[in-house]
Amino acid sequence: MTERSPSPAAAPALASGLGSWPGTDIRTALREVSGILADGHLPYLPELPARGPGADLIGRTAGLLVDLPVDLQPSGWRLVDRPGRDAARTAALWREDLDELAEAYDGYAGRLKLQVCGPWTLAAGLWLPRGERAVVDPGACRDLSESLRQGIEDHLRLVRRLVPGADLVLQLDEPSLPAILAGRLPTASGFGRLPAITRETAVANLRAVLPQEDAIVHCCAADPPIALLRETGARALSLDVTLLGPRGWESVAVAVESGQILYAGAVPTSGPVDSKVAADIVIGAWHTLGLDPQSLASVVVTPSCGLAGVPNPADAISRQRACLEVADRIGDVAAG
Repeated sequence: MTERSPSPAAAPALASGLGSWPGTDIRTALREVSGILADGHLPYLPELPARGPGADLIGRTAGLLVDLPVDLQPSGWRLVDRPGRDAARTAALWREDLDELAEAYDGYAGRLKLQVCGPWTLAAGLWLPRGERAVVDPGACRDLSESLRQGIEDHLRLVRRLVPGADLVLQLDEPSLPAILAGRLPTASGFGRLPAITRETAVANLRAVLPQEDAIVHCCAADPPIALLRETGARALSLDVTLLGPRGWESVAVAVESGQILYAGAVPTSGPVDSKVAADIVIGAWHTLGLDPQSLASVVVTPSCGLAGVPNPADAISRQRACLEVADRIGDVAAG
């Protein structure tokens, strides 16, 4: 590949994806994603959770942790003293993914997105040896954030070596953050709820993990803490805009006016897709909020959620292509 994907500031509305993809063949998934997005948009390394343990959001990211091994228990992934077969399986999946990435993007120059689980969703999904979620232990949360930061740095360094022409974009996935902030996570017994974390603690741990370069915080929950996510200093916020109400959009407007980019999850992951309806969600909100139409040029259009749950790769391809159509419509408005 020799195409260069322009930055959002240089092109009218881009398309991308959130990461997850159906199927188990990473070579095919890379070919499909790059074929749709590598020419002028924002391609990404697909995640294939259908491959099983170690390919899921928690296990995959736990495989990047430095000096914090995990294994798989009936309750989920658990922190342990030494790595075992589960860690070896995760490492093998990562090697396969990166080998295929290097081949698929040989000679590529442009932006390329990688996705990992954020520190709070990771802490909610990992279990301590004594049988509770790591998120209940402030010390464990700090250790996880530090280990994840080091793991992300190592990961980015490796991908830069494999694809030297890539300008890397990192996406932190935080689907569990609203439940953690609201104290809605169940205890190990299921009879209680874990205490909520403070806003200040949430922001501090996210800031500690975010790299200096192009970074996105993604939360596709119905009640994303947009004001909190703004405070992290991430360059972009990735949200399911089909779920946003007036207050959510007002918070998005503050982010956009402060220079942050919106990754707009406007293309549905189930049911029919109407590109005009999807584009009008964003365009209509811009008009209602009184935002400068030209600032629509910075928007990056994605599916509303990951594509791993769609029926088959053909459906994923169709929805990913629809993101290009929506981006074109939004770009036309931005261009006047």
